Amino acid sequence: MTRTRTVLALLVLGALTFGTGSPTWVTTTVATALEPEVAVAAAGTSAAPGVGAGALVLLAAGIACALTGRVARYVALVVAAAAGVLVVVSTLAVVADPTPAATAAASASSGVTDLTSPVVLTAWPWAAVATGVLAVVVAVWGTVAARGWAATSGRHERAGAPAAGGQAAPGTQPAAGAGTTEPDAGPHPGPDDEPDGEIDPHDAWDALSRGDDPTGR
Repeated sequence: MTRTRTVLALLVLGALTFGTGSPTWVTTTVATALEPEVAVAAAGTSAAPGVGAGALVLLAAGIACALTGRVARYVALVVAAAAGVLVVVSTLAVVADPTPAATAAASASSGVTDLTSPVVLTAWPWAAVATGVLAVVVAVWGTVAARGWAATSGRHERAGAPAAGGQAAPGTQPAAGAGTTEPDAGPHPGPDDEPDGEIDPHDAWDALSRGDDPTGR
């Protein structure tokens, strides 16, 4: 699994976990002094607070995987796996016994804790379990594949460090005496090719101004 796919998977699973925790998970009824039957409903984030916390952690872990280095990346993936476990455990606790969540919702909405009908579970808790399991799978898979991911940036590398293949980094000059050779300027002049003497540039210019040949030929 590539780094981009891992990051996207964690972000999507975090959003989906929020989506599964927002709808109603449990329903029941209570009787009050004014009405004999009052409907009570509890959303997933209230019935299982660990679902909302796990969703936030998954989103944060996805962002961390995209921006951090190698060590922090592994930490983020381990935390993402723990968030997936938290979502699954919190959800299964409600599935195993939804009565406490229904009673808390009844108390918050009507002030009555005596339920007058059985507590009914919707399908959303099972969707939350699925997202939690997928989060664990993605985190474990990403941890195995993370060793082949590229570094986030090379801006912290030492300036002037030689690039691959022994080439110097762009914009740097080789050090003096570091094995460099002077380019061949062509055949060297022989003894007969040497000028008899140096010509002063000012005298040559004056001679040209007068129309004379500065070389004396």
